[in-house]
Order: sequence, then structure tokens, then C-alpha cells
Amino acid sequence: MNGRGALHWLLPAAALLLAGCASMAPPYERPPPAVAPQFPTATPDTAGPAAADLEWRQVFTDPRQQRLIELALQNNRDLRIAALNVEQAQARWQIQHASLWPTVSAGIGGNRQALPNGNTATTYSAGLLVTAYELDFFGRLRSLSESAQAQAVSAEEGRRATQIALVASVAAVHLSLLADDELLKLTQQTLETRIESLRLTQLRFDNGAASELDLRLAQSVVSSARAALAQVQRARAFDENLLVLLVGAPLPPDLPAGAASLAAMPAFPTLPVGLPASVLQRRPDILASEQQLIAANFNIGAARAAYFPQVSITGSAGRISSDFAGLFNGGSWGWSVAPQLLLTLFDSGRRDATNRLAEADRNTALASYDRAVQTAFREVSDALAGRDTLSEEAFHLQETSNAESARFRLVDLRYRNGVASSLDLLDAQRSLFVVQQLALQSRLAQAQNQVVLYRVLGGGWSETSTSAKAP
Repeated sequence: MNGRGALHWLLPAAALLLAGCASMAPPYERPPPAVAPQFPTATPDTAGPAAADLEWRQVFTDPRQQRLIELALQNNRDLRIAALNVEQAQARWQIQHASLWPTVSAGIGGNRQALPNGNTATTYSAGLLVTAYELDFFGRLRSLSESAQAQAVSAEEGRRATQIALVASVAAVHLSLLADDELLKLTQQTLETRIESLRLTQLRFDNGAASELDLRLAQSVVSSARAALAQVQRARAFDENLLVLLVGAPLPPDLPAGAASLAAMPAFPTLPVGLPASVLQRRPDILASEQQLIAANFNIGAARAAYFPQVSITGSAGRISSDFAGLFNGGSWGWSVAPQLLLTLFDSGRRDATNRLAEADRNTALASYDRAVQTAFREVSDALAGRDTLSEEAFHLQETSNAESARFRLVDLRYRNGVASSLDLLDAQRSLFVVQQLALQSRLAQAQNQVVLYRVLGGGWSETSTSAKAP
């Protein structure tokens, strides 16, 4: 066989040997969910599309809310970092995968040496060189490549989880701002009412019909209303600052008009809830944790393969000539192959420690996966409990608010006619304001719980495939 034929068969033969390599990684099976087979407050329901199959635009239909989410997906830095983490993980995967194939170099060299007879010999060479290409008979490199690939998929699932959390956070803060505006308006109305009551009390005090105690009490409730107004203004500023942070840029002045209150928001779709085994496996944070477990499983294979010999080949093929000018003209063709088998006999327990470390990493990844499943189960259960109770709570608080509003009107009428005391009026004002605040907070909690349920069921993603393929 001439040199060209040897080079022609060398690389395909190495590739065939590589394809037949056996992996030392233990067989992987998805761990059973370490949770109850059914959510505690819901019966399995598969009618309609699952939350994970609904794009966020199908759920959040308010124009202003949609635009805020779009801006956040374009500018949010956390999402940008998650995307860059995916690029880094994919680059590491590509680097590790390249070790499965030989690195071929081309070069030109010269050599001059003294001969025993006093003369010198000069040779020139030009050709291709493969240095220390490892034949992966026991799957060490393959396991490392599969582990890096699982890490890349985990990073991609992490990006999806970040996007889902971002969409839900923007929607929830938008709802908080609507509630802040309603509460601000309510507090201003309460302040105006108490100022009017103070004016009447001051008038009665000047005419001797009210005591100084009544006057001081009226002044006190006005001051408390002003303090409540400052608190609401501060809370609204905090929520707006949080929204700017989530959006990743100052809010543009040309945002489309949207709902002016929580009650005017578009109806939220009913989300079916299936069994935990099917629901939780749609969540990208759980899928990311599982990919970490898969990566740790492949690392065990790489650690086990270290107990076996490493076989490598160094080869070269090219032209050799004693004259540089004739290197590319009449130089002779030559090739060389130098296989090497290396078996470690003593390493002071390094391989044993590496294997134990890989086993411990896998057990840690398994515990992390179980914790992710249990955390997700609890989040879904909490959201379902909120869905079952918050609507009833909001209804009864609104009924209480209506009753307190009617009571305040009657007491105010009696006070103006001199029948009720100022204490009765102030008590009615306080009760009405407190109940109105509670009713508004309950409506906000109900709306935000719907957003949370959509998120914990895996909703909020807007693409149908990932950038990396799972092993």
C-alpha cells in the first residue's frame, strides 16, 4: 500500500472504531416524581389546551400589558444573560465534541544533522500530521461530550424558565400598578371626605355644638388619611421602578391604552390542570434540573472509563526531499503511524476519588431534581388553592364594602342632622376605608394568582423548540 492509500484509510478506520465505542455510563431512567399522584385541591382536567401550550399573547390580551411584555423580552438583562449562558454552554459542547475527531495539521519543516564521516545531511518535509488522536474505545470522550450536550440543553431550559418568570413578573407588576391607581383614587376620595368632615366639625366647634375632643379626633383622621396617601404614592413609585427594571429601559410615552382598572382587564382563560406527572414535566426549570442529572450520569461514565487503557495514534503523511526546491517536484512520498497504549498503574487513588466524586455529583443532582419537582408541586398546589378561595374572598369583601358604604351614607346623614356623634361618623369612615382597601387587595391577589397559575403550569413560552437537542 502506498502513502496516499494509507492516509486514505487511516481516518475512516478511526471513525469506525469511534462509532463502535461503548459507553461506561450507567443507563439513565427518569426518576419517578417524589410527590403525590394528584394535586390536593384539584381533580385532573385535560379539557382544553394546557397552559404550556398557550403562548403568552393568548393569555395576556390587554394591549398595554402585551406591549410591556414585548419590551421586556427585548431589553431585560436577566433574559439576555440567560441567552448568553446558552451560547457559552453550546460552545463548551462543541469544544468537547471536537475531541471525538482527529485534529489534522499541515506543515513544512527541515532537519540538518551531522554524520559520522563529517558530512551533513539535510532533509525537508511537507505534509499532514495527526498528533495523539485518542481512540475512544471505552467511551470516555463520548461521555464527556454527552455531558456537555446535556449542560447545553439545561442552559436552554434555563433560558425558557427565565422568560416564563419574566412574562409573569411584568404581567403581575402591571396589575399592581392598576391596583395602585385605584387605591390612590380611593385614598384621595377618603381624604376629601375626611376634610369635609373636619370642616363641619370645625364649624360645629366654633358654634359650640362640638367639643374640642371631636375637633382633635377629626384632625387626627385627616392626618392619617394624608399619611395613607403618601404611602400609596410611594408604593406606586416602587412598582413603577420595578416595571422599568423588568422592561430594561425607560417606559416609552407612546404605550397603547389599556384597561383603566382591574375590573376592566380582559377575562383570564380557564387553565386545565392534569396529573402532576404530566404537568410538572412541562416546566422548563424541572427539565433543566433533569438535564443536570443526565450530565452527572455521563460524568460517571467518563470516570469509569479512566480505569481502562487510553489508545492514541500519531500519524503523518507527506513528501520528503533532500532539496527544498525538489520538495514539491520530485520528492518522495512517505507516511508513518505510531500507535500508543497507555495504562495507569498507580495514581495515589486519583481515579477512585474521581469516581466517588462523580457518584456524589450524580446523587446531588438527583436530590436537586427531586427538590425542583417538590417545589413545583407546592407552587401549583398553592396557586390552585388560591384559585379556589380568592374568588369567594373577593366576592364577600365586595359585599362587605357595599354594606359599609351604605352604612357610612346613613351615619353621615344622621351626623349632618345632629343625630349621630362624630365618633359614629369617624368609625364609619375608618371601617369603610379599611374594607375598601381589603376588597381591592383581594381582587389584585385574585388577578395575580391567575398569572402565577399560568406560570407554575409552564406557560409563558413563545417558541416551539429549543436551540440544543437533548441527548
